[in-house]
Amino acid sequence: MFSRDKMTKPTNQDWATSTADTIERVIDSVRAIAVDRVTTVARAIVYGALALIVGVPALVLLAILLVRMLHIYLANIPGATSEVWLADFVVGTIFVLAGLFLWAKRAPKHSDQRN
Repeated sequence: MFSRDKMTKPTNQDWATSTADTIERVIDSVRAIAVDRVTTVARAIVYGALALIVGVPALVLLAILLVRMLHIYLANIPGATSEVWLADFVVGTIFVLAGLFLWAKRAPKHSDQRN
C-alpha cells in the first residue's frame, strides 16, 4: 500500500537544519517585536530632545531679533513712538496668531459616543 520511497524518515541532518531554522525564525520574530520597537522609541526620544534643545533657543532668539529689528524700524519713522512696547505688542500679536492657527489645526480628541 505504501511504498518505501514515499515514507522516508527525516535524517539527523534534516532535523538539525529544521531545528536551527525554527530557532532562527523565533529569534527574528522576538527581535522584530522587542528590539526594533525599542530602537524606534529611543530614536524618537533622542530626536525629540534634540529638536527641543535646538528649537526653544532658536525661537527665543527669533523673538528677540524681531523685537529689536521692529524697534529700530519704528524709531526711524517720523512721528512714531520710539518706545519698545509697540514692537513687543506686534511680535506678541504675531505669536498669538500663529498659536491660534496651530490650535485650529490640531487633531480633535476621539470621544466614546454610544448610540
